[in-house]
Amino acid sequence: MTWPGSVPNRTPADVEERIVALRGELSKAGFDAGAVTIQFHLTQEGLNHVPSVSTIWRILKRRGCVTPEPHKRPRSSWVRFEAALPNERWQSDVTHWRLADGSQVDILNFLDDHSRLITASKAFRVVCAPDVLRVLCEAATNWGFPASVLTDNGCIYTAWHRGGINVLETELLARGIAYHHSRPYHPQTCGKVERFHQTLKGYLVRQERAGDIETLQTQIDTFIAYYNEVRPHRARGRMT
Repeated sequence: MTWPGSVPNRTPADVEERIVALRGELSKAGFDAGAVTIQFHLTQEGLNHVPSVSTIWRILKRRGCVTPEPHKRPRSSWVRFEAALPNERWQSDVTHWRLADGSQVDILNFLDDHSRLITASKAFRVVCAPDVLRVLCEAATNWGFPASVLTDNGCIYTAWHRGGINVLETELLARGIAYHHSRPYHPQTCGKVERFHQTLKGYLVRQERAGDIETLQTQIDTFIAYYNEVRPHRARGRMT
């Protein structure tokens, strides 16, 4: 018998509180805290009846944990491309960060286009073309060399606009690795690694601001371990 005013299928209060708590814990740590990720963590905790993603979303919205965002372009309007196999293509790009004293540093990232695996993420005072080559080769000792590399037109990657080639291009050519670069002023071509920059910075901004490159690299390494081995990725069917 259902009592008047009761909701027979309502999520138990303790589960709802855990959902809200997880949202806060993940957000504070700088990790993804969406409904799908929360559902993943609830499953890992061994709950017998884990709420659906839509239920978790409704709970977060009702509890004031969700900030409405402006409407974005519909997914149907996107032209999406993805490498069919791991190591078919790596994307690379550099983003900037500031240390505790306000000085700017560079973070060089390499990402596998198919699996979203971060094959390398290294901090430098200023990254140069030889640094890019060294990091690529170090990453290849763990993951193997990719069949192709995709970057923007930065001088650390290519010298085509100066009528020559740099050390990275020379090495890729020698190894038979195809090199592709995006059109000028078209960052969407390298959208996966560009999106990762935002994800990484979302974590770093919630940490104590690093005072030196070594401390920053430790923070980056901690996040990469989580990103590669724990975090479920929507683009990979919620797999790591």
